[in-house]
Amino acid sequence: MPDQETAEFRPAPERTSSTPWVAAGVLACAVAAGAAWWFWLRPVAEPPAAPPPVAAAPEAPVAPPPMPEASGPQNPMDALASADTSLPALAESDKRVTEMLAELLGSGKVASFLLTEGFVRRVVATVDNLGRAQAPSRMWPVQPMPQRFAVDGEGDAPTTVAATNAARYSAFLTFAEAVPLEPAVALYARLYPLFQQAYEELGYPKRYFNDRLVGVLDHLLLAPEPQGPLQVKLTPVTTEVPNLRPWVRYEFVNPALESLSSGQKILVRMGPANEARAKALIRDMRKRVATSEIARKPGQ
Repeated sequence: MPDQETAEFRPAPERTSSTPWVAAGVLACAVAAGAAWWFWLRPVAEPPAAPPPVAAAPEAPVAPPPMPEASGPQNPMDALASADTSLPALAESDKRVTEMLAELLGSGKVASFLLTEGFVRRVVATVDNLGRAQAPSRMWPVQPMPQRFAVDGEGDAPTTVAATNAARYSAFLTFAEAVPLEPAVALYARLYPLFQQAYEELGYPKRYFNDRLVGVLDHLLLAPEPQGPLQVKLTPVTTEVPNLRPWVRYEFVNPALESLSSGQKILVRMGPANEARAKALIRDMRKRVATSEIARKPGQ
């Protein structure tokens, strides 16, 4: 997960009211939207003795996934299961969605990891934003934690992401890996009309949310996997007002990494081992929601 108050390293700009605004299942969508978002402890480390090598990165940034053409659903959800015909209106759906999530995961885990107020809208907005430059934290479907992003060294000079930083993601990844995907897919299909309505309200009346989800999952899987220490630097501040939260100002020194989408930056920042775990989840989710690639039985 990005650190609290930032979708990458810096605070994301607010969208104006005129701007249209993890997976396979309700929870799996949250996992796909945020498999990298959970963070843990801020360790104290001494500055490195010598400048670390620059991590490998792609020669050019990977472009965000294009919006699908309005030519009808490419990955229709009715190929998986029928939608629930007794769903409440989207604006009144929080209680029902929370109850269903609790049945799937347990109320304790739901309360610990997820933000259930406006959950469907949060998932839709975050999935859509992960392929873009910013993913505003106010729309995350997961609980942020108060700890900070950890680096080796202090001050404005370039430094590196602390090796111990990767441990902050363990709790959420362990939680995500324990999600029963078959029931999650079924729940996503049952609730899909709510996700579609939220996506249309976001500003895409002729688009299909599950197609967007598949496109974003494909995009996340293209994130680079640098193996060396990741160099970061503080974004310069030209104001005289003291910055009381410098930990939200970090950006990658490598311009190719800094040019990645918010979702790809999240995966890279997790560290190679955690990124591999997250991508394994994403691949499994994609197999289940990319219905255009699901083999049909003979005669269908």
